[in-house]
Amino acid sequence: MNKKKSFIMILLTAAIMLVLAACGEKDNSQEKDNSANAGDKEYKVGILQYVEHPSLNEATKGFKAALKESGLKIKYDEQNAQADASNNTTAANNLVGAGNELIFANATPSAQAVQTATADIPVLFTSVTDAVGAELIQSMEKTGNNVTGTVDTHPDAIPNTVKFIAEELGAKKIGMVYNAGEQNSRAQVDIVKEQAKKYKVEIVEASAATSADVKQATESIVSKVDVFYVITDNTVVSALESVLDVANDKKKPVMVGELDSVARGGFGAYGFSYYDIGFEAGEMAVSILKDGKKPQDIPAAYPANLKFEINKEAADKLGIEIKDEWKAEIVK
Repeated sequence: MNKKKSFIMILLTAAIMLVLAACGEKDNSQEKDNSANAGDKEYKVGILQYVEHPSLNEATKGFKAALKESGLKIKYDEQNAQADASNNTTAANNLVGAGNELIFANATPSAQAVQTATADIPVLFTSVTDAVGAELIQSMEKTGNNVTGTVDTHPDAIPNTVKFIAEELGAKKIGMVYNAGEQNSRAQVDIVKEQAKKYKVEIVEASAATSADVKQATESIVSKVDVFYVITDNTVVSALESVLDVANDKKKPVMVGELDSVARGGFGAYGFSYYDIGFEAGEMAVSILKDGKKPQDIPAAYPANLKFEINKEAADKLGIEIKDEWKAEIVK
C-alpha cells in the first residue's frame, strides 16, 4: 500500500513538472511576442507650434530628428495655431482628445494651452523663455508635473546684447517692439530694462498685438531710438522684415534675439541653434516613450552653447566696421 502511494506521488510530481515546463515555454513565447510587438509599436505624438517662423520651424525639425534617430516609430499629429489664441486653444484640446501619447508644444502660448488641456499626457516644450514665470513648471530642476522641456534663453544672452548695444554701438535709446500679451516677451523686456540701467540706456517701447501691427509699431518709435532690439517675441519675429524695412530706411541697427534672425537681415545676435534645443526636447521625449521616464523626473534645460553672429551685409549697409575684438562669427 505504501509502495502504491509512493508510485502515485511520483506520477503526480512528474505531471506537475510537465505542466510547469509547458507554462514556462508559453510564458517565454509570450515574452518574445511582447518584445516583438514593442519593437513594432507605433507611438502617437502630437505637435502644437504657435506660429510659422524659421526658429520655431527649426525647433520642430530638431525634435523630429531626435525621435527618428532613436528608431521609434512615430505617427505625428501636427497643428499650427498661426499666432491665433483661439486656434491655439482649440488645437491643444484636439491633440489631447485625439489620444496622443505625448505632446510637443513649441513656444510659450502653445505650451500653456496644452498644459491647461491635460494633466496626464506627457508634455515636452521648447522655445519658452521663462518656463517658471509662465507657470509651466515649478523649477528648472524639479518640474513637479507632467511637463518638462528646453528653454530658449541663455543666462548671458540679454546681458551681453545690452552691453554690446551700449558700449560698441554707442546707443543711448533702445527701441523694443513686442507683444505685451506674451508672458515670454514681458519677462525678456524686464531683463533688458534691468540691464539697461547699468549703462544708463533708455528703453523705448511699442506693443504689437499681431504681426500686422508690427510695422506701424516700429514706425511709431523709429525716430526716437538709436538701435532696435528684437527679442524672441513670436509675433514680431514672424514679421521681422517689417522691422528691418523701417529701421534700415533710417539707418538704425537691429539687434535680434536668435541666430535665424541674423540670417534674415538682423545686424547681430547672441544666440544658439533652435534645432539643438528642439533636438534636446526630442531626446527627453525618447526617454519618456522608450525608457518609461516621467516628465517630472527630467529637469528642464537651458541651451548648451551661446555664440555671437553678425550679418556682414547689414553691417556694410549701416557703415559699421566689424571689429576683431568682437569675436563674432560672420554670416553673409
